[in-house]
Amino acid sequence: MTEPEVMLWSRLRRRLPDEPVFRRQHPVGVYILDFFCPTARLAVEIDGHLHGEDAQRAHDERRDRWLVSQSLVVQRITASSVFEDVDEIADGLRILAASLAGQKP
Repeated sequence: MTEPEVMLWSRLRRRLPDEPVFRRQHPVGVYILDFFCPTARLAVEIDGHLHGEDAQRAHDERRDRWLVSQSLVVQRITASSVFEDVDEIADGLRILAASLAGQKP
């Protein structure tokens, strides 16, 4: 895991009642998701600087299309955003996951 993934996982891994559960490094088809919330069908990808390059961007778009075709919601987050405010990112992902799962955030 990259540093921003470790930072985010340290917040997402906690298991509290009535909060969505996240998994890390979760396989879906031929892909490994950075994070996945099964009840929300939410795939979370942390994008570093390489994701701005044309070839990587094209790969990410193909991957996202396939994941969406599997009825998943894909949320891409820049690594720099995680460094700026990891708690805000984690809280936002929990709220999004709860909303997608039909739970009260």
